[in-house]
Amino acid sequence: MEVSPDHIRALRQRSKMRQKDLAAHVGFSNYQIRKWERGLAHPPESAIKALAKLFGISATKLETAQKNFAAAVSPGEGYTTSKAQYTGIEKATTALPSGRLRVLDLFCGAGGLSFGLELTGRFTTVAGLDLLRDRIATFRINHPHATGIVCDIRELPAQDLANIAKNIDLVVGGPPCQGFSSIRPFRKLTEGDKRNTLIEHFLLSVAAINPRWFVFENVVGVLTHQNGRLLYSLLEGLASCGYTVTWRVMNAAYFGVPQNRERLVIVGNRLGAKFSWPSPSFHHEYKSMAGKRLEVIRIDPLFSSNLPNALTVMDAIGDLPKLASGQAAASYETEPQNEYQRWARLGCEQLSLHEATRHSPRMLEIIGYSRSNISAIPSHLITSGFSTCYSRLDADSPSTTLTVNFVHPASNRCIHPHQDRALTPREGARIQSFPDSFVFSGTRAQTVKQIGNAVPPLLARALGNSIASADKQAMLDCAESPSRLDESLAA
Repeated sequence: MEVSPDHIRALRQRSKMRQKDLAAHVGFSNYQIRKWERGLAHPPESAIKALAKLFGISATKLETAQKNFAAAVSPGEGYTTSKAQYTGIEKATTALPSGRLRVLDLFCGAGGLSFGLELTGRFTTVAGLDLLRDRIATFRINHPHATGIVCDIRELPAQDLANIAKNIDLVVGGPPCQGFSSIRPFRKLTEGDKRNTLIEHFLLSVAAINPRWFVFENVVGVLTHQNGRLLYSLLEGLASCGYTVTWRVMNAAYFGVPQNRERLVIVGNRLGAKFSWPSPSFHHEYKSMAGKRLEVIRIDPLFSSNLPNALTVMDAIGDLPKLASGQAAASYETEPQNEYQRWARLGCEQLSLHEATRHSPRMLEIIGYSRSNISAIPSHLITSGFSTCYSRLDADSPSTTLTVNFVHPASNRCIHPHQDRALTPREGARIQSFPDSFVFSGTRAQTVKQIGNAVPPLLARALGNSIASADKQAMLDCAESPSRLDESLAA
């Protein structure tokens, strides 16, 4: 769709007006002007008339231009800055595998969490829900047997969700960080209450669907939010739904992911199952963001000497073709150099997404100076930034945590260890443990966000193996005592 240059933001910028000045002219708040300019709301008729008069165009022309702009604008990132461009249910295109635990993936994004569960061969994803259509497009390409639900979870009654995704054994999800505020006791939550946070909608969904298991995944910052009250309320709410709940801080580097990425994970079941958290498969020394809490999964010193070292950045990406700024490669030029690279390439004949950002001459000069932190950059080249900005990754260590802007050196530590450029989307996907066969949908910018936001699939695989084993044992135990199973499932 071609967007007319006569939408509100373009008209204001041509007139060299500030948003607050425009707001004062037409008698609306600055907040409302911002929403209109981002395509998150449409102006009422009175505003259209006032704006048209101010800018000297017809109200009809402005109305049409603004509607076209809102339809074409990128929805942005997260629940506080975006809206669904489309709402609907997109049915699966292939039959569901049988004999596996059935998964519903909420806030699914690209589907890294459910994809990792499926790598165990013990789970099948029935449905995924996300606010953004391009996320569901990626999800469905890689989960063709799953239904995709494109909508704002706050607008979908939990019981309707339960009716769409039937016979669910496991609900998983990581509500976006924008959902953090407060959380009320579960008994006070009411469907449709506009005060509900995204975390509370996760709780309501679990209560309505009543799966055997759930997994809640999020940033480690949840631990200290509101001095720990948020975590306590979340655990209490999940327990109120009839679940035995346990939580840990997991580092992806321990489980075969070439990245130092910590996540808070809460697991619950209503079977009375004895759940054992997965033990690290790789040795890695680091300082946890969660401090010395007992809930941080750590390496047992008695067994650490038998573990291989964590995968490094170059273990993950060392076989990919060398690129300069702005270059791209569509084929592999060398054989894989290790087991991880062989796994990543499995089934792929062509290389995709290995496209380097085209950096400006000034940025290339900055990159030429880059080392492990920003202090290596001459002060005259930069004005500000965090310590990790404009920094190179260490070739012989796991990557630092990827962000949604890992193709831009100004945002975080994402410069290639040896080449003068930021990581490519394919290199970011490798560091997140997505195989090369995983297909991403959407623009390059949105693909990068999907990769940076994802749960690393190999971390999810380790978690899934532990859940599947505990579920199997619980079923065996209950088979010996059928009344116990009936009591558990009826709770």
